[in-house]
Amino acid sequence: MTEERDERAVSLMRALSEGRDEALNALMTDWSALLIAYLTKVTGSASTDEDLAQETFVRIYRHKLDYRPHQRFSTWLYTIATNLARNYHRWKQRHPEDSVEPETLSGLAAAATTDDPHQSASRSETMRALAQALKKLPDTYREALLLSSSQGLSYSQIARVQNSTEKAVELRIYRARQILRELMATYHDASK
Repeated sequence: MTEERDERAVSLMRALSEGRDEALNALMTDWSALLIAYLTKVTGSASTDEDLAQETFVRIYRHKLDYRPHQRFSTWLYTIATNLARNYHRWKQRHPEDSVEPETLSGLAAAATTDDPHQSASRSETMRALAQALKKLPDTYREALLLSSSQGLSYSQIARVQNSTEKAVELRIYRARQILRELMATYHDASK
């Protein structure tokens, strides 16, 4: 996350609150890719991420007058998106489907391309195992870890998103990494 991106978003939110609706399009252009990547990792569902991202921007538009320019836009955006993802997760628990959704984290797998088919297959297996391990993390751990590692938010920003303290966020990220290490060690032991 860059300060410039947040500063631009603050000025776009001012424009949006003044009735210039085209500012929403600029916000969507600036933030959609990051938001979709985050939501894909949080929900584990590539089929849902775009819907949740779109709903996030709908909420931003509806609550444009509630935004306070002194707060970072990224924190506000990810708070809305995280709450929508939590609601989606609760809904999915109450309404399970028979079909299995495709595995995600393809963005991470695509970033690690190679010409060697054996290495590529091994990397794909590892990425699938990592995706499964991420799904096993408690929601608050997974959210904190993803907001920190893939979205670049600070502990204080994550604390505001999760309505928590910086120390709690630090502990969640630490525990998430511990759990992932253990799960991945189990995976590597089983794959030998």
